[in-house]
Amino acid sequence: MRPLFAAAGGVALAIALAGCGTGGISKGAADQEHGKKLFLGKGQCAGCHTLAAAGSTGTIGPNLDDAFAQARADGYKESAIRNIVHEQIKYPGQYEVAQNNPSFLSANMPANLVRGQDAEDVAAFVAANAGVQGFAESQLISGTNGKLIFQKKCAGCHTLKDAGTTGTVGPNLDQLMPAFPIVQKQVTNGGVKMPAFKAVLTKAQIDAVAKYVAARAGK
Repeated sequence: MRPLFAAAGGVALAIALAGCGTGGISKGAADQEHGKKLFLGKGQCAGCHTLAAAGSTGTIGPNLDDAFAQARADGYKESAIRNIVHEQIKYPGQYEVAQNNPSFLSANMPANLVRGQDAEDVAAFVAANAGVQGFAESQLISGTNGKLIFQKKCAGCHTLKDAGTTGTVGPNLDQLMPAFPIVQKQVTNGGVKMPAFKAVLTKAQIDAVAKYVAARAGK
């Protein structure tokens, strides 16, 4: 099982490029219920991705609710999200830059796990639901305990011994010593391999998790 998206942070660039003649724009009617069944089964998506609407909690790939929450907040249309999901199913990592660039997005999923109308249906299901549940989920995160926030929102992507997490999508934080302002900015705005959390966490929660990481990373 491989993640649907090479990197969650590519979502912003992908949405910007969606519909610009890339040759795989999603069109026509789609069956979201069928898409959900494929997401949970044949498409092998649920084993790698968290998506509240599907009841999936995979942590190999990005949390799709978090990945698309900011796009929702920024007013991107569902059709734009659908297009990019469809494109990523066909061509994983197509929006990556040169491998010698530090911002390189490595595609670690096979292309065309689902094809044709099946791909249309999965794209429609994800586009209709990713990020929507993310807003509701954010309301369930109470308090400003940085360690607990990290364990809930960051564990799937990062290794940090103090938090007991072993994610491998993003950098191993035990090998880094980032300063608070850097972590705060990264959590707020995201990066190439990381979604922005400003639509998912409050400023106080972002500050709390940034302080926690700055204090415990590299120790």
